[in-house]
Amino acid sequence: MRGVVGLGQAYNVSVIDVPIPTILNATDVIVRMNMSAICGSDMHFYHTESGSPESPWYYGHEGIGYVTEIGDAVQFLSVGDYVVIPDNVDSGHYTPGPNIFDPSLTFGAGPEGLDGMQTDYTRVPFGDRSLIPVPVNASTDESTLIDYLFVSDIFATAWSGVTFSGFVEGDTVAVFGAGPVGLLAAYSAILRGASRVYIVDQVQSRLDLGASIGAIPINFRDSDPVEQILAREPGGVRRTVEAVGFEAVNATGQTDSSITLRNMVNVTAAKGGMGVLGVFPEGINNFDIGLAYQKQVNVHGGVVIPLEVASEILPLIISGRAKPSFIVSSIIGIEEVPEYFARFSRHEETKVVIRL
Repeated sequence: MRGVVGLGQAYNVSVIDVPIPTILNATDVIVRMNMSAICGSDMHFYHTESGSPESPWYYGHEGIGYVTEIGDAVQFLSVGDYVVIPDNVDSGHYTPGPNIFDPSLTFGAGPEGLDGMQTDYTRVPFGDRSLIPVPVNASTDESTLIDYLFVSDIFATAWSGVTFSGFVEGDTVAVFGAGPVGLLAAYSAILRGASRVYIVDQVQSRLDLGASIGAIPINFRDSDPVEQILAREPGGVRRTVEAVGFEAVNATGQTDSSITLRNMVNVTAAKGGMGVLGVFPEGINNFDIGLAYQKQVNVHGGVVIPLEVASEILPLIISGRAKPSFIVSSIIGIEEVPEYFARFSRHEETKVVIRL
């Protein structure tokens, strides 16, 4: 089968022949992929020398498809079932305390994790506890299939970012970052009854897409985004969501890893909340924890577990109320992936879906 891999060159991926996965353990499930996608998280690896010819880095952690094979111990899934594959899956082990995120059970995270999903087939360990069945059949249209696809990561992540912020109906919200997750965070806040939602970015086409769903666009290249928001919300907004991470840039295009966090602290109202979704290194500089302390701002972030969120967002898709597929800019074949990784990296695409 064909698969998207990194072979050790930054800003380059390859599509090569890779082995078709097989059942290794009795709890495994093999899924024939219908769709995967290019995600902003892929860019962190794309921008570095990930993988090697001897140990390829398999890309992709968003997937939907149908079950083609099950292990002998699988009880609740059958061949032919359509399922969403979340980007991180159940560990299969009981823990007496809260579940702890285990990077070894993340798709597309390199040799130490599970193989990526930008392939024709995927092996899913602990299938009964890891896969999310969805009501898809031969008559389901492609846009609805994409809606379900995004439960695997970005819609679940965006929804959780709003939850992390402490959101309640009627709150004002500012989302920093208008990539796929940021746009869906703004969309989630609107679905959940926000009174006003601001979305901050520098890419005008993405801001325009945010405006099309009712968010107020703030282009930080025009002027300080905090000043722009405070001019409209003198007391600040009740909730903020960070959807960029350590690759954030300032108005001159220079990397400034903490700029979104600083802006959030400055624009979040006293006793408000911040939800952090972007990936940050430990010990990030220039984050004003003192101001957050003085304002009694709650800060909550971390890795999202789609399995914990699916029950909240799936009914919205099934009923037709939520259509997260609005963010898709291109649907491509797998052989086109290298070109579209480059386009996504240059912010020429909002969200790219791979039809398999």
